[in-house]
Amino acid sequence: MGHLTHRDLNASVERLRDQVAHALRAALISGELRPGVVYSAPTLAEDFGISATPVREAMLDLAREGLVEPVRNKGFRVTEVDERDLDQYTEIRALIEIPVVGRVTRTAAREDLEALRPVAEEIVRAAREHDLIGYLEADRRFHLTLLGLAGNERLVETVGELRKRSRLYGLTALDERGELIPSAEEHLELLDLMLAGDARGAERCMKRHLGHVRSLWATSDRAAHTAG
Repeated sequence: MGHLTHRDLNASVERLRDQVAHALRAALISGELRPGVVYSAPTLAEDFGISATPVREAMLDLAREGLVEPVRNKGFRVTEVDERDLDQYTEIRALIEIPVVGRVTRTAAREDLEALRPVAEEIVRAAREHDLIGYLEADRRFHLTLLGLAGNERLVETVGELRKRSRLYGLTALDERGELIPSAEEHLELLDLMLAGDARGAERCMKRHLGHVRSLWATSDRAAHTAG
């Protein structure tokens, strides 16, 4: 296994576990950590230049998110998500998010929708600045906050789990081709439709956006397997 890209980690005991988990997520997104491959905590710790304990704890955090799975006496395997899984995740998200967006368009206070504009702009800015972690974090915050306006906490939790299970891997190639920017800009389009009170238009935009995300996933997955 090649060494992970060097990342500066603060030596603070309290924050080290979170910093390692953040760095590992970045490695998953960039494709440095590959689906199906088993990585040991001691080996990853050598790459980070730290002890194995915070790495093992961080990997357990990722396991709870469904991003990796423990392999006894070996380490952690990066979770593989096949086409059938992705189709099912997307279908469930569509069944939930499309009608909820329509309902929120009709019921949400204008100021609550306007409060999402800085987040939508942050998504676009992250895509343009090639900040993949920032892109995914802002995207997650936008969608879950938007769904939260429907007032159903269990619904938000469900979609949050689906998003974790279908996290994009190997986004670097897509970012280099500028293919994330159109998806990022759809957040602003969706918000404008909702503020205009166009519930059906917002539903159509959300449907297109989820299809766009699914296409990005498939492209990324094919590229990762080709590179392998």
